[in-house]
Amino acid sequence: MSAVRSISTSLGVAVLALPALAHAAPLTPGTVFADAAPSMKLLMILLLVAMVAAVVVTVRKLMSGPHLSGGSAFLSALRLGGPLIGLLGGAFNGLMILIGLAQGPQPFHVIAPGLAEAAFLIVLGLFSGVVAVICHWAVEARIDRAVLQS
Repeated sequence: MSAVRSISTSLGVAVLALPALAHAAPLTPGTVFADAAPSMKLLMILLLVAMVAAVVVTVRKLMSGPHLSGGSAFLSALRLGGPLIGLLGGAFNGLMILIGLAQGPQPFHVIAPGLAEAAFLIVLGLFSGVVAVICHWAVEARIDRAVLQS
């Protein structure tokens, strides 16, 4: 009888440990993106594409010589809109987490991917804003140099 009890106890411990083993893999930006909802993936992709576009616009403007038309409005919009879009995505994820918690207490390993997704969106938004601010400064400096030389 004690052998059956020890086997059932060890099986019970093994079953309880399985969820912890399933989520033991570390969260990386790739796994956060892979586990994200489709709408949040779209926001992440849009923020990344906007950052690349800001750099491309800046390089084109700096290499264009005396022709400095176009692109400044995009950089101005991204430096203000990027962080707001990231914050909106993070707030939406926070709302979804709170709705899930309202249904009953959840273990932290269930909540952690949602928190990581929200933080990732906020960081992407802030990073896109920083890239846009730096690009805007470079373009403005180029415009100032062009105006002062003429």
